[in-house]
Amino acid sequence: MALPRQPHRVPVGDTDGFEPTPSRPVRVRARHLPIDTHFVPHRHLWAQLAYCASGMLQVVAARGLDASDEVTYIVPPSRAVWIAPGVRHAALALEAADFRTLYLHPDVSPPGWSTCRMIVVSDLLRELIPALDQAGGQPAREQALTLLVLDEIARADTQPLGVPMPHPETGDKRLRTLCEAVLHEPGDRATLAEWAGSVGASERTLARLFRAELGLSYPQWRQQAVLAHALPLLARGLPVGEVARRCGYASDSAFSAMFRTALGQSPTHFGPRARSTAD
Repeated sequence: MALPRQPHRVPVGDTDGFEPTPSRPVRVRARHLPIDTHFVPHRHLWAQLAYCASGMLQVVAARGLDASDEVTYIVPPSRAVWIAPGVRHAALALEAADFRTLYLHPDVSPPGWSTCRMIVVSDLLRELIPALDQAGGQPAREQALTLLVLDEIARADTQPLGVPMPHPETGDKRLRTLCEAVLHEPGDRATLAEWAGSVGASERTLARLFRAELGLSYPQWRQQAVLAHALPLLARGLPVGEVARRCGYASDSAFSAMFRTALGQSPTHFGPRARSTAD
């Protein structure tokens, strides 16, 4: 049961020169992010789709425009996070990543998408993003690709995953310390009573804080953290047994049962072999 080390974080500017306009409603910015690259908390008037062609990203975003609490998303290449216009957010490269940021004018946001969500990146969307990035100076091609990108985003399956976190300023610091420690070591199966001594709060107080600030019990919250950790590992092709071990499970069957209960599918469904077979 170890508290997380603080990574070296490098602030990086985000949107200069890439603002979407009514005539160019979707802009793509591609860049390579070294591990631990950090985008400081910020917000903007347009929507954003955060996606990595390779590597892994952590996105922390407010639940909505006026929300004080946050949700943490772990984003592998098979997923992307939709960040609604005006929502405060930050990002951290957990691995070296080929980052693709899509900035979208508010007028082209899918109806009802006023809060953040994780979406499944289809094979077509994966190919459209670099094509749109390379279409600069070709207005007709850029317009056609933009329409296809918007259609794929609107049709994308949503992934009911995301780990709520205490607000960095108004949330309880003991609760945030515990949550960050679990996110860094999801294989540590310490109980709430065992965490109490490490963070300086009683088990009863921590249980109350989970309900009051995050709307979940500790076991429910920890399961979301484990799923967020496991999905990128499965997407990279690690065996189910190895992923189960890293998530603190003594048996593959118990890990698979948790997956089926939470997501309705076995862990193997989220591996690269299952995706290639489906194609």
